[in-house]
Parts: sequence; C-alpha cells; structure tokens
Amino acid sequence: MTFAALPLAEPIQRALAGRGYETPSPIQAQAIPPLIEGRDLLGCAQTGTGKTAAFCLPILHRLQENNRRPKAKSARVLILTPTRELATQVGKSMEAYGEFLNIKTALVFGGVGQGPQVRALRPGVDVLVACPGRLEDLIDQGHVTLSGVEFIVLDEADRMLDMGFVKPVKRIVAQVPKQRQSLFFSATMAPSVRELANSILKDPVSVTIEPEVKTSESVSQRVCFIKREDKRSLLKELLEELPEGELAIVFGRTKYGSDKLARWITQQGIKAEAIHGNRSQSQRDKTLDRFRAGKVPVLVATDVAARGVDVKAVTLVINFDLPNEPDAYVHRIGRTGRAEATGHAVSFCSEEEVEYLRDIERLIEMSLPIDTEQAYHEPNYAADLAQMHSRGQQGKKGRRSGGGGNRRGGGGQRRGNGGGNHRNQGGGNRNQGGGERRGNNQNRSSNRRRRAKV
Repeated sequence: MTFAALPLAEPIQRALAGRGYETPSPIQAQAIPPLIEGRDLLGCAQTGTGKTAAFCLPILHRLQENNRRPKAKSARVLILTPTRELATQVGKSMEAYGEFLNIKTALVFGGVGQGPQVRALRPGVDVLVACPGRLEDLIDQGHVTLSGVEFIVLDEADRMLDMGFVKPVKRIVAQVPKQRQSLFFSATMAPSVRELANSILKDPVSVTIEPEVKTSESVSQRVCFIKREDKRSLLKELLEELPEGELAIVFGRTKYGSDKLARWITQQGIKAEAIHGNRSQSQRDKTLDRFRAGKVPVLVATDVAARGVDVKAVTLVINFDLPNEPDAYVHRIGRTGRAEATGHAVSFCSEEEVEYLRDIERLIEMSLPIDTEQAYHEPNYAADLAQMHSRGQQGKKGRRSGGGGNRRGGGGQRRGNGGGNHRNQGGGNRNQGGGERRGNNQNRSSNRRRRAKV
C-alpha cells in the first residue's frame, strides 16, 4: 500500500508528496481507512511508529470534506496530550500535513502565560491540542467550551494516567458532545488504561502494533534473583560503581515508592531525584535538566514518566521493581544504549516477581542471563526461583500485592530486569552497608562483597 492509494483529499496528498512520504507505516495503513469512515479507534503503539500521522491525516481529511466554521471559544477537533512537548509536536504535525488546507490550530498547556492562548481560542479554532490541566483551567474560567467538538483524540493515554490526569480527562470527555468520533492511543494497555478506553469509545476498531525490535543489541541484560529485603543494598553497590560522568535510571513501580527510594539513595551520599506524574511540569523539567547536566547522576522514575527521556550519557538502567506489563521492560531498557552507545540493564527479581520475568522473556523472545556473582546471590534461593520460573509457577500472592516502595527496599514488588554485567569492580571495601538487612548480617554480606562481580 502507498499513501497515494489512500482516499485522502488532494491537498493532503500534495503535502505528503512534498515531504517524500510514499509508504505508510503499519499503524497508518491499518488506522487511516476506518478513521476516514468515521469509526472509533483503539490503538496500541509505541512512540516512533507513526501514530501521529495515523490520526492527523484522516481527521484533516474529514475536516476538509465537511468544511465549516468552528464555534467561538471552541474547536472542531480536541487532541489531549500529557505534556506540552508532545502537544507542540502534534501541533506542528497538524500544520505540516494541513499546509494546503485552511486549518487553524491552537495549543493550550501550562508553564506559560494563558493570555495568548485565550486570544487564539476566542474566535474558535479547527484543531485544539491541549494538556488536561490548563484546558480545565480555561474551561472553568469560561474561556473555552467543548460544545463544538466533533473529534476527540487521547494521545499517550497511559502516560496521562501515570501523571494523575485520569479525573481531569474524564471531566473533559464528559463535556464533549456524545455525537463524536473518538480515538484512543496508548503504548501500553494496563487494565486501568483499557477501562478508560472502554468508557470513551463506541464499537472501536482495534489496532495493535508490536515493536519490530524487542530490545537493543547494544544493551547487555542480566537478572539478579534476590530477596526483596536485599534490593536496596545491591542497588547501592551498583550506583557506587557508576563511573564519573555516567548516568543511571532506577525504575520503581509506584510514585510513592519512587519518591521514597530517591530520598534513600540521596541519604547514602548519591544524588538522586524522582520523576513521576505527581510532580508538576516545571518540577519535571528542572529535574531532567539537572539529570542531563550530570548534576544529579541518578534518576528514579516510574515507567511512563521516563518514556521521553533521551539522554546519551545514561549507561545503566536498574529495574528495582519489575513492571507488571512486559512492554514496559522494553521501554525501560531503551533509555540506555542510545545513539549507538552501549548500555547495561540490571533487573532485580524477588519471589513475587517471577511471573513478571516470565512474561518479559516471552515478549523479548530470550532468557535473561542470571547473575550468580552479585553480592546477594543465595544459591538455594536463586535455585528455587529459577525452578518456579521454569515451571511457570507464581510467587506468594501476599507479597505480590504489597506496596510499591512502602517496605524495605523502597518497593520491591513486581518486575526486576536483567543487566548484572555492568562493571567488574566488585563490592570491595563497602563495609558501611547501605540497607537494613546488611546491617544485621554484616559478616555474611562482607563475604559476599569479596566475591562480587556485578
């Protein structure tokens, strides 16, 4: 299939040809035809698959087919995004693909003055790309009405949920006319994400695009079978071995657990900050700026909040908690080994996370090497977990459901992903410890550190 074969309006075809677009990506080829027909759509696809064009092109086509003036203070198309960066990107795509159409686009997001946004919306626009927080503010102030919306798009919906926007999104959608076309895109499809989609979509077409490359060959991966109470101690050793100038991302599963773990790491003399949906946009921006500059060498993050982090100096990813969605593992380790650099991914796996490890290995179609040299490797415990893993058994349910950072170790619930071959410097002379369990079992831990080759 080619773009020329798609039933898109001539001005749109001209814009595509001018940019050298010839062959649609899989999500574009599968999504554009039913969207032109007016169907709702549920799309599961990662960033970089061409999903922006997959919804921009058919929406522009339908606007062109039914060309009319938008209502004052309203828009014909509402596109919700989790961040201003993504909103800006989508807005530019709309303008590029609609180059030869008389389409007016406006952007609404926080972190800047609202005056210019209010003035742009006053006469009405064809396309409004907005972040939920600022949009709700303008609605409450009477500057925006959604009564004229004909199309609504939720882009990166899973990230919006992770950032705490679920209630604002539901309130916004409730103000959009029921007679509309709805599009819902998400990189992952956790139960909470699917529940939100079901509340918005009507008889949708489903399109799922699996990533062509599961994991990068430039990233070494290992798994550490480890007791939950030992996770913090091993984490400290790995971070202390991080060479000067290199950066690390530690993944937790919950916002509270990530905050708690970041504070604990800082208390050990290693600068760390957390990034997740409960922090404001300005806070996240400042944290990322300090991380990129190397002023804070360790970033503790939840899955979705770190998805857009693209920093070449990240050489180590540690899955302190294994994700409960295997796709998230691919996203996580993709934060290292970027731009032809090499990276290392170390995953911690305790008893309650074994089934998550099995799901990950099934997805990436490989078995993660087990690090038997790490300081907290207990042969009997590791053998039990390896046997559970091979037989497809689950860990203890009671542990599996318990908190994301509320216990010792800052939240050792779900998945812990591989990467134990990070450095061969060992645990050496770190007799000061770094975790509760080590303090109580100093002699045993010291012996382990002498043979550690993490």
